[in-house]
Amino acid sequence: MNIRISKLDRLFSKVIRTRDGWTCQRCHKSYPPPTNALHCAHIFTRSKKSTRFDEANAVAWCYGCHSYMDRNPLEKHAWYTARFGMARLDQLRLRANLPAKLDLKLVELVLTQRLKDLLR
Repeated sequence: MNIRISKLDRLFSKVIRTRDGWTCQRCHKSYPPPTNALHCAHIFTRSKKSTRFDEANAVAWCYGCHSYMDRNPLEKHAWYTARFGMARLDQLRLRANLPAKLDLKLVELVLTQRLKDLLR
């Protein structure tokens, strides 16, 4: 099932890639912005609305790393655990499985401000 990529998804992706210095957090290859070669990769799928726009649930990965990790979810979670710790993964897993109804206007305001802060 494909999930439609919205304006907010594109904004969130820009926030994550900017936060991570336009560098793949797995293989450490850098990309000059803007580029589609570097993705905003979600640890728990975007279909989990409660963490869809949660910065703790996303990292910048190049196309190759993103594709590989999505095909190997156990390795994806092991990478995240090694990078951020088991406690953070457990907290993220709990949030990902909570029901959520998002205020999309508020999400847009928060992401827009976050991007401005990152670009300073």
